[in-house]
Amino acid sequence: MRTVNVGVIGVGAMGYNHARVYYKLENANLLAVSDVSEKTLKKVCKKYDTQGYSDYKELLENPDIEVVSVCVPTTFHHGIVMEAIKHGKHVLVEKPIAFTLEEAEEMIAAAKEKGVILATGHVERFNPAVQKAKELIENDVIGDVVSASAKRVGPFPPRIQDVGVTIDLAIHDLDVMYYLFDEDVTQVYGTMGSILDKCDFEDHAEIMVNFENEATGILEVNWLTPYKRRQIEVTGTDGIISVDYIEQSIDVYGKFAQDIQIKHEEPLKEELKSFLESVVNNERPVISGEDGLNALKMVIAATKSSKEHKPISFDELE
Repeated sequence: MRTVNVGVIGVGAMGYNHARVYYKLENANLLAVSDVSEKTLKKVCKKYDTQGYSDYKELLENPDIEVVSVCVPTTFHHGIVMEAIKHGKHVLVEKPIAFTLEEAEEMIAAAKEKGVILATGHVERFNPAVQKAKELIENDVIGDVVSASAKRVGPFPPRIQDVGVTIDLAIHDLDVMYYLFDEDVTQVYGTMGSILDKCDFEDHAEIMVNFENEATGILEVNWLTPYKRRQIEVTGTDGIISVDYIEQSIDVYGKFAQDIQIKHEEPLKEELKSFLESVVNNERPVISGEDGLNALKMVIAATKSSKEHKPISFDELE
């Protein structure tokens, strides 16, 4: 596969990792990075021997750059992605795709009109344990899927200032449930609240999602737990699949219980490789803008449900 010239806009926590992975990928050439912090910019440019811009628009004006990763705070996604599309760049925007449904829809429409690829960074889909769980479900190892129960908890991350725990954490598992079930969402019910003084948004949430095949997903997320846990269990008519995202491990219990061996890989590396392949082959990315919109719909429905104290149908968000 040919080498693709890439740039990264926003090289803080997640963006730094995008730059690191691109730098190491054989089919990527990290041409430039951008960040508003001069200190961060100098550190990344020195470490990865690349050009730095304090103004992301200067990066986008570089005609040699074909692809950009947008890794800035959520509230800036729309403006920067729209500018990147305007410059004819293929874009991978970190989750969530945008702050509002209207912004996401506008980004998707603009990418289609310009003829560029818009992908969303839902990295957990590339976790080898999630990939294996998908394979087992498709092979009917646990029979028909009945429900999924997920837990994504840990301490409050001070770097998150513009969104709450639902759009930051819950969106991961909601997207994974949608991916594993391969069914559209019909209804979402959520409860959430804020306990921590240092957080301006909700810091804990409990969410239930109903799917068209009548399967149910239940999720607990918070920034209150002193340890980090990332787990999901999928129950079927013939057994249970238990996934640990962090350990990249999977256990199967029931009628066809078996010992599962998984080759560990960095999910972000697999995600960026996949994105570049979609650009080179001019194919729909594994996680498209539409997939990002769907995940955003789920968290917005959960937030609306919590405020209105009632289940929210997806039809109400149209």
